[in-house]
Amino acid sequence: MTSIERTAYARFKRLITARELHVFFTPSEEEQAWAEEVTDSDEHQLGLLVALKSYQRMRCFPKAYDVPEQVVEFVRRAVELAESTLLVYASGRAMANFTPSRPTPDCLTPP
Repeated sequence: MTSIERTAYARFKRLITARELHVFFTPSEEEQAWAEEVTDSDEHQLGLLVALKSYQRMRCFPKAYDVPEQVVEFVRRAVELAESTLLVYASGRAMANFTPSRPTPDCLTPP
């Protein structure tokens, strides 16, 4: 049977191993530099990197509440952000500027 993360309805597995976290959710130096350059806060940087790594793994942008805390915590530590840094997935300004020119599949719509 095909694993859930390889289906059209990709979801995070209930139990993510340390190896999977390391292989699939560790941002590269280039990704870290890019995220730092295009965001204006640590919270947005964390949100962007979590969204990026989730998309690379699942080919879909999950809702913020669907991302396991284990993944958020791993990315936060990988980029050495403060423990108090919260996941900010989208801001009101970003959402106001998002106007798709054609219907967008659910997995590609912003959270």
